[in-house]
Amino acid sequence: MGKIGEKLKIDFVVSTGDNFYDNGLNSQHDPAFLQSFTNIYKSKSLQTHWFSVLGNHDYRGDAEAQFSPFLRQIDSRWFCLPSFIVNADLAEIIFVDTTPLVKSYFLNSDNHTYDWRGIIPRKRYITNLLKDVECALRESTAKWKIVVGHHAIRSIGFHGDTEELVNYLLPILKANNVDFYINGHDHCLQHISDTNSRMEFLTSGAGSKAWRGDMKKQRREGLRFFYDGQGFMSLQLSQFDAHIAFYDTYGTVLHTWNVWKPIFHSSM
Repeated sequence: MGKIGEKLKIDFVVSTGDNFYDNGLNSQHDPAFLQSFTNIYKSKSLQTHWFSVLGNHDYRGDAEAQFSPFLRQIDSRWFCLPSFIVNADLAEIIFVDTTPLVKSYFLNSDNHTYDWRGIIPRKRYITNLLKDVECALRESTAKWKIVVGHHAIRSIGFHGDTEELVNYLLPILKANNVDFYINGHDHCLQHISDTNSRMEFLTSGAGSKAWRGDMKKQRREGLRFFYDGQGFMSLQLSQFDAHIAFYDTYGTVLHTWNVWKPIFHSSM
């Protein structure tokens, strides 16, 4: 990542959740913050802003610890909130807290304890979240609209499509012409093009543990790329095009894709 970051002169890094595996942070003083973040990403090019969303594993610990300003005193790169917006000139990036949308975490916790402070009552939280996302996208005048969440909308990985996101979030993204939805959750790299819109679904969940050989056979329409090893991705934007690249742990390019913005000419 450091070498690619230097080559591309990156502006910032995005973390798609499950930031501290396996059970999040136990407090803002948890040494895991240093062990899994500060002491790992030491390359010069990675000394920049890190924008992070929570994953379901983060909710198994003290979820609010990751929002603490104290962590920014330890490492000023770190920025994490439940949901937020980054305005990056050409793009507006909306980070969405997808874990509360998934009903199974509330019905069957598999003996795990989740930190639902600020989430309950769940129905009201979800209603407000979706309303905020829709409003932000509708009012956005950015050239590129990007949404980041932990859970996949489309995936052929172990977890597959997330039903609640397909039903509730996807229609909002389509109605507002979102260009990219970027997620983690499935421990792989993948690229799926939507079959009835311009949206690209990008999974980058292979930053640590990878699930070799674990992929679903159904719903492969639009599949451009799948890799069941460790790696990461980059996204470069200009006024007229976007360049997507996926890499393995050595920085070898595994897959690239270009997206072009239509240029409209007015006639008098």
